[in-house]
This record gives sequence, structure tokens and C-alpha cells, in this order.
Amino acid sequence: MLEISEKDILQSLERDNPWWGTRQPTAFSDFTKRRAYFEPFKQLALNRKIQRAVILMGPRRVGKTVMLQQLIGDAIDTDCAPDAILFASLDTPLYSGMPLERLLELFQKQTNHDPNSTRLVVFDEIQYFRDWEIHLKVLTDRYPNTRFIASRSAAAALRVKSQESGAGRFTDFMLPPLTFAEFLDFCDLEKVLIQPEPHGNTLRYKTPDIERLNKEFVNYLNFGGYPEAVLNPEIRSDVRRYLGRDIVDKVLLGDLPSLYGIRDIQELKRLFTAIAYQSGQEISLDGLAESSGVAKNTISRYLEYLEAAFLVIRVRRVDDTGKRFQRMTRFKMYLSNPSMRAALFTPLEETDDAMGAMAETAVFSQWFHSDELSTIHYARWKSGRQDREVDLVRIGPATRGPIWAYGIKWSDRCVERPEELRGLVDFAKKNGIEKVPVGATTRTRTAETIFEGVQIKHFPCALHCYQIGRNVIEGRPA
Repeated sequence: MLEISEKDILQSLERDNPWWGTRQPTAFSDFTKRRAYFEPFKQLALNRKIQRAVILMGPRRVGKTVMLQQLIGDAIDTDCAPDAILFASLDTPLYSGMPLERLLELFQKQTNHDPNSTRLVVFDEIQYFRDWEIHLKVLTDRYPNTRFIASRSAAAALRVKSQESGAGRFTDFMLPPLTFAEFLDFCDLEKVLIQPEPHGNTLRYKTPDIERLNKEFVNYLNFGGYPEAVLNPEIRSDVRRYLGRDIVDKVLLGDLPSLYGIRDIQELKRLFTAIAYQSGQEISLDGLAESSGVAKNTISRYLEYLEAAFLVIRVRRVDDTGKRFQRMTRFKMYLSNPSMRAALFTPLEETDDAMGAMAETAVFSQWFHSDELSTIHYARWKSGRQDREVDLVRIGPATRGPIWAYGIKWSDRCVERPEELRGLVDFAKKNGIEKVPVGATTRTRTAETIFEGVQIKHFPCALHCYQIGRNVIEGRPA
């Protein structure tokens, strides 16, 4: 095999690090749009008081590389010497099979800096290096003055390996798809369509134009989870071509099979496509096995892979008292990014039948980065011969009981016909009207109704989606 020359590798590193020997900013450091998660990530990544590597995780196409470049730009603008910063995109073929230690040696050779000085080393797409977690842990211990940052996309293996092999040396940071709040900010519409409204000790929001907000909400569902689609009209005009293939080809046909040795790739693809098309539907392993002809154990593993790769969110079921079932035979699966549906199929219109399910998907996706995601459930139970359901139930981590519940609708009809919210009303009665406030989203209406003694708050779905995303980003109760 022909060995790659050191000269070629150094030239590649110099192209990736144009600031060596100068104070030239990175390609993205002056990019005006920044993810709302950039500042907390920056505070974590540049905190040298704790000797840990930071692992930036998230789905493909959510802006991880840009955020790393912006981090380097800020570091250069503050107190970090340009020749003490290394950025290496590890999916570069020239680096294939090369130990991380060797890249550091070449970095030191080319810039002639003191390896014991304060440094910033960024490894983008670290999953391309075998046993990266072992090597990164060794480097973190060997160079206490070097801040190591790494990114990883389809993180099925990353989460486990970083916790086991890097115990005490790695800190994970999740970057989710764009929230609806970020989408409006990227479109320069947040201040136009959203108005803060103090509400006691909390902050609520209203809109001067709900129809315009709904129009942008539909745009968000179709392409708004991906920063490049929001900012690039060409990509936005054909998300199936530019983003759909990336999801399917890179993750389903590449990342996951390579990580787990999946042989029947088309089987995995069919399962994900079915989930994407029916996001928000209740799923049973028995039903999936019967309809697909695939063994339950295989389906269960596939679902775990898809969830660990940040493609789907699994939401667990509770009964009418908010208690979890001992055996999780039924659950709901949501796309972690509602825009994946349009990237795989066709864009939605506001009047499409699928809008209700995708609005529900969008609400759940806002919780993606929140520590409270594990407390979010749905309720489903038998009442006589009928099934009753509540779309979203929050279970208190201390009390283990429900603390609020609401239905997610893309219709104003339930304001005039609250009897259609029978499951929500029964749930409130069962758990105490005073203890468990309930509500239901609408398409445009803000109102309060009382049905059978239960007060129901109604609020526009798009506005509610914005509020969850904004509050989660800013660390307020959602």
C-alpha cells in the first residue's frame, strides 16, 4: 500500500487551519447567525478549570462543524494563540488510519509551539477513528493544558463508548435540530411575530399575527430543522434531494450498518420510512413484527439504533393515573426533527391531514435537548369499550405523579366542542382537577373553556411550540 507522505498531510492541516502564523479568522467565525446553544457550548468548551474533553453530539446537518469553527474564531479573538489551535476534520481520507497522537505531533512540528502550553484541539467527525475514545482519554490525561473538543454525528456507538471508556474524562453536549424559536430568529422574524408577555413569575408569549406565524410554522415543519435549508433557498426548494439523501444514505445506509454490522440495510430503511410517515402513532413490537415479518428482537434492536442515532424519539406510555407500565409493550415514536418527513416524502400544506401528527411531532422535538424529556409521556387506557388518550403528560420526578397534561390539536374545533377532549377531562378528574392543570392546542384560538367542571386552556400550537423551544434553550420551566 502506498504510504501518504507527511508533506501532503501537513498541507491538508494547513488548509484546515488558515490562522496558523496569522490572526486570520475562520470561514465561519464571522457568520452572523449562531445557534442559541452556542453560548452554553462555548462556556463549557473553553472552561479550563475542569480537565475533560467535550463531545459535541447531534444529528447530521444541524450545524456542529459551523459551531466548532465559530468557537475557534471566538477563541482567537480572546486569549488563545492562533498557532496553539488545531482543527482536524477526521473524515479527510488523508488521515485514515492515523493515530490521533500522530496528528498532534504534526501539529506541534508545523507550528513549533510548546505542547505543554494552553492549547485548543478540535477533532471533527471523530467517529472515523477506531477506538477514538481510548486515544482521546489518553491525550486528555497527558496534556492537562490542552482543551480537547470532538464532534460526532450518528452517535449510536458514541454515547455508550464515551460513558464507559471516557468515564470522568468526557462531557457530552447535545446539539438538536433547530427549534422553532431558532428558526424564527434565523429568518429574522422572531421580533416581528413574537411578543414577550410577563405572567407572574414566568414568561409567556403572544403573537400579533397568528396566520403569519402558522405559515412560518408549516415552513418550519418542512425544512426548518436544518440551518442550511433555512439559509439557502436552493436547498429549501428541494429538501428531498439535498437532505433526504443525506439522512438515508449517510445514516441508514452508512453510519448504522458500519457501527453494528447490520446486514439487511433495506429492512432497516423500510422500518424507519414507516415510522417517519406515521410519526406520533402508537407502536407495538408485536404489531410491527406481524406486519413486517421481521422478528421482534430484530425490530427492537433497530429501534434502539434509530433512537441512539438521534433520528427518532421514543415516548413511553402511562395509564390514567400517570403510572408507567412494567412492560413497555406499546409506545410512540416521533421523528426527532419534523423536517425529516418532508426530506423523505413531500412538503406539507397547512390543510393536509398529516398536519395534526406533524404538529405533535414538532412539539415533542422541542424537548429534544431538555433534561426533562425523560419525564414526558402520553397516556392511554381503556374506558369501558373505548380507548382514551392524552397526547402529552408530564410526570413529576419527585412525586412520580402527573403535574400537567394537554392534547395537541391542529384545529380550533375543540374550543367550541370541548367534549371532544373527553380523554383529557377524564384524566384531570382522575388525578385531581386542582393538581393537574390541562390544556389543548389549537390552530389559531386562545381561550378558556369549562367542561364537566374541568377548566381547559386553549392556545395556538405554533405559539406553544415556540414557547417550549425558547424556554428549554434559556433553562426556564417549559
